[in-house]
Amino acid sequence: MKTILLVVPFLVFLLRPDPAQANFYQGKTVTIISGTTAGSAYDTYARLIAQHLGKHVPGNPNFIVQNMPGGGSIVAANFLHGVAKPDGLTIASINPALYFNQLAGRKEVQFDWAKFNWLGSPDWSDHVIYMRTDTPYKTIHDVRTASTPPKCTATATGTTGHYLPKLLEETIGTKFNIILGYPGGPEMDLAVERNEAQCRAFTTTAWFSGEPYQSWRKNGFARLLIQTGRKRDERLPDLPTLYELMDQYKTTGNDRRLADVVLASNIFGRPYVAPPAIPADQFKILREAFAKTMSDRDFLAEAKRRNLEIKPKAGEELEKLAKDIVVQPPEVIDRMKKLLGK
Repeated sequence: MKTILLVVPFLVFLLRPDPAQANFYQGKTVTIISGTTAGSAYDTYARLIAQHLGKHVPGNPNFIVQNMPGGGSIVAANFLHGVAKPDGLTIASINPALYFNQLAGRKEVQFDWAKFNWLGSPDWSDHVIYMRTDTPYKTIHDVRTASTPPKCTATATGTTGHYLPKLLEETIGTKFNIILGYPGGPEMDLAVERNEAQCRAFTTTAWFSGEPYQSWRKNGFARLLIQTGRKRDERLPDLPTLYELMDQYKTTGNDRRLADVVLASNIFGRPYVAPPAIPADQFKILREAFAKTMSDRDFLAEAKRRNLEIKPKAGEELEKLAKDIVVQPPEVIDRMKKLLGK
């Protein structure tokens, strides 16, 4: 009996949170670096997460969002990887396709995709291309056979707006005129409304979210031409997938391998990462808090109110994918360089 009495308090001690860990975040502020402009879908998710993440972190720190656009969020990724203090007080929301630039060996990349510490993603999504309905491009076949290619908006190389049209050129023979340099999603949509451009590639999630897309769907301003999933989204039963079109146009094995590597970015979703050298204790706290936030009832209710889909990916899954995706054979790397125009 004496042995039992001694063991029980010892077990209670082991299960009790480390006071140093529990108090680390008390009274502190954690910054979420958003690699996009204010008002973009990535920014909207980041601000919603910032409202709820703190209550799942011991000490209940404050979370704020700092926008750091540039290079399709390369600027934000470089900052987190090499400039921000790895003290557990800075994390980032970055573009899921940044590894393209690393594979292509672009000199502006100062990060290692595989060395980020992956917290998770609130959502993952396939991608679509929308087109103004008052253009002659009614189907993807029209784009493929057009004498004048449509103008599509993009922020930078390696972003959805750039790589998806380029991937279609490589795999099914379409032609797009891609206009780079827009700060973010709102500016790209405005350019389409002004008829400076006619199309944009982005997530299926965004298409079914808020404005301007709700109004566009109602008034028929834009239509979708293609979706990237292996199977059709149940909300888009009549929209062909890239994989169906690759079958139709008899796309070769090397082109299909390129498509698989590129479209792995869909799985990363809207990833949240911590610096490579973050202390293990702080990283564990933040990853667990992120996972808890994804099932938080208040968070889910607010996301629903804002028409934001929540289909989370765990940090552990993204960590494994990140390490696997950056190891590619030379032929894929050569194709990636071509895709990015290097």
